[in-house]
Amino acid sequence: MTEPQKPRRSAMQGFLDVVERVGNMVPHPVVVFLMLIVMVILLSHVLTLAGASVQYQVLNSETHKPETVTTSAQSLLTGDGIRLIYTSMIPNFMGFTAVGLLVVAMIGAGVAEESGLVSSLIRQLVAVSPRHALTYILVFVGILASIAADAGYLVLIPLAGTAFLSVGRHPLAGLAAGFAAVASAFTVNMLIKPLDAVLTEFTNDAIHMVDPTRSIDLTANLWFSLASVPFLTVVIALVTERIIEPRLGPYQGTIPSDASEKLSIEESRGLRFAFLGLLGVLIFFGCLALPTGAPLRHPQTGALIGNTPFMNGLIVVITAMFLVTGICYGLGAKTIGSIDDVIKAISKAISSLGGTIFLLFVISQFVAYFNFSNIPTLMAVTMADVLKNAQIGPVWLMVGFIGVVTLLNLVFTAAIAKWAIFAPVFVPLFVQLGVDPEAVLAAYRIGDSPTNSITPLNPYFALVVGFMHKYDKSAGVGTVVALMLPYVIWVIILWTLLFVVWHISGLPWGL
Repeated sequence: MTEPQKPRRSAMQGFLDVVERVGNMVPHPVVVFLMLIVMVILLSHVLTLAGASVQYQVLNSETHKPETVTTSAQSLLTGDGIRLIYTSMIPNFMGFTAVGLLVVAMIGAGVAEESGLVSSLIRQLVAVSPRHALTYILVFVGILASIAADAGYLVLIPLAGTAFLSVGRHPLAGLAAGFAAVASAFTVNMLIKPLDAVLTEFTNDAIHMVDPTRSIDLTANLWFSLASVPFLTVVIALVTERIIEPRLGPYQGTIPSDASEKLSIEESRGLRFAFLGLLGVLIFFGCLALPTGAPLRHPQTGALIGNTPFMNGLIVVITAMFLVTGICYGLGAKTIGSIDDVIKAISKAISSLGGTIFLLFVISQFVAYFNFSNIPTLMAVTMADVLKNAQIGPVWLMVGFIGVVTLLNLVFTAAIAKWAIFAPVFVPLFVQLGVDPEAVLAAYRIGDSPTNSITPLNPYFALVVGFMHKYDKSAGVGTVVALMLPYVIWVIILWTLLFVVWHISGLPWGL
């Protein structure tokens, strides 16, 4: 009697297995970034000795006029470099936004988790959602989470893993879907967010270099973004269900025994209390933000959306929502009996971040040294010059532009900093070729997003490694890269195709 043959693995699955094995052979992320710091120090000195420099135009943020700037490599082995390394260690860490966001978000998330609110919400979501729609719902919410800046990384991704586990699906697939939704589609949303205001301002300054009478506004990419969100929801969900889950196979870990049980009377009462708490938080912040002249509106323009106090401090609203609803749930479900229980929950959540905070400390030093060396700017301007001088048509030039931004995003992740360099180069070029500046900004959004989920320079990449390690003790950098690579490939290809079709069809990019 012959033994049943094992199902053949596709070439793509074999390739991803190799990526995972090789990636997991890489040392601990802390060691990796220490090695990268040494490499940057040495490379910065070599480039300085070689006289590496670039000249380009940049927009002055105060005068909004173009200025010609020359940037040269800066060695970290000179007196200035050594002084930077010696004196900036603490400022580098304290100025690393990811650290503050992580700690603040965990204050609320820790209470919500320990009180049982998260578990009950997930079970309720699973109960009311058709099984086949769960992935789509989580991905859709993950894409919209970018309105809260980086909070989606801290809240949505772990929730997606828990939701998958609660229905017997592989939690790593949920984490991957959540990470792809939050990171690889970060620059689009159905709502206006703070990033849009900055990108629009830089774009207008670049347009005025060739046409002072022309401008775009915050809604310049609204229609394209509205179409991109459901489009990417389908793409990411299909990659999850057709590629990621089959590759992972059945989850071999422990599945919660109460995953499919109905909520108890206490849990249902807790959710009702949590809803009342949520209502109270919304009313409170609504009073601070909605009336004319409210303190959370822009003090000069009165705007609520864009670069305003409300949007810039949205993490406070999210933390308050989790904190208050967690406490209210705990009181209703009788899982919290006193203020001591709340403090213990917060302390437990923050104490669990020890390893992550140390890793972020090392990453913050690398980012500071990398930026001081001017290597990112040298790379960006060099790649931009190559593309600008290419003798190809506008459509292919835009596709090439997307490709350049995509590759550069692996080592230069700051969306605003890249656009400050690229906008004065490419916006005037494309305007002179008859391409709408709205299209150029849309192309930049595409290029700046997909590789966010595979670059270790994303400050939350290490956090996702930690999330996955919770369910798979062997998970490492290679595991994350292998899981996320299919998302990156398909999002780049299909989103770029949507862009090309949109452009050729002459559809409006926004209002």
